[in-house]
Amino acid sequence: MHQYRLTFFILLCCLTECYSTRTFLAKGQLFPLTPHRNRRNSMAPRSNVGDSAVLADLKETIKLQALEIERLKKGQPKAAAPASAHGGPVADVSSYLERHFLQVALQRIGWLSLFLVSLSFTALIVNGFEHTLSRQIELAFFMPLLAGHGGNTGGQTVGTVLSALSSGTIALKDAPKIVAKEACSGLVVGCALGAAVALISHYVMGISQHVSTVIFCTLPLVSTIASTLGSAIPFLCVSFGLDPTVIAAPAMTSFVDVSGLLSYFLIANQIFKWFGLEL
Repeated sequence: MHQYRLTFFILLCCLTECYSTRTFLAKGQLFPLTPHRNRRNSMAPRSNVGDSAVLADLKETIKLQALEIERLKKGQPKAAAPASAHGGPVADVSSYLERHFLQVALQRIGWLSLFLVSLSFTALIVNGFEHTLSRQIELAFFMPLLAGHGGNTGGQTVGTVLSALSSGTIALKDAPKIVAKEACSGLVVGCALGAAVALISHYVMGISQHVSTVIFCTLPLVSTIASTLGSAIPFLCVSFGLDPTVIAAPAMTSFVDVSGLLSYFLIANQIFKWFGLEL
């Protein structure tokens, strides 16, 4: 009997609490019982007014920006060339398509004429070592090979350095590190290719041992000179405010041809003496 009384008392308390809560909510003491439709209608005008003001401000901003763009276009018909990350001049690539071919030719002919004069020193070098060539005609076979290899090696280096400079990956302060790395790379490439060419020329082509030795010793030197100049000349052009895209490649080729040919004959004379050959 006692358990039944306790259960009945608990149910009665729960029913009383539910009734009190319902009465409390009905009187509006906890939440205002405003109809949902009335609340939506009361907020709608305020939202419409805010949206209209925002749209009006946005339209006014767009109009002002359009006027500013038109004013800048009229005041600056041609955009200035952007400054590069390394501090040097950057070629106006956007105007290249619009330039006449005569303008392109006039921009390049001066430097090419200067380098053409420097290449004339190769004729003087060949003339100076004419006696050596007459005694060892096999040396003439590899003169185009050395000149072409020097241009190829330096051209790769110039392209790599110019690309890194234009993208901002490297700067003028990195010049010593870049030049040293490219010089070491050229030396490794020259040693590998020199050994291969010397072996092929001697055992396959039948070139004499002393001339093959000259090739083996000259190719590493030419590769090192080409890589060093190919990496240093772009930095020099930038530091003096010149356009490296116009100057670097022909300057490298000219210097490599002259220095490589001179090194070729000097090394040949020394090696021929070691082999006991009369010149």
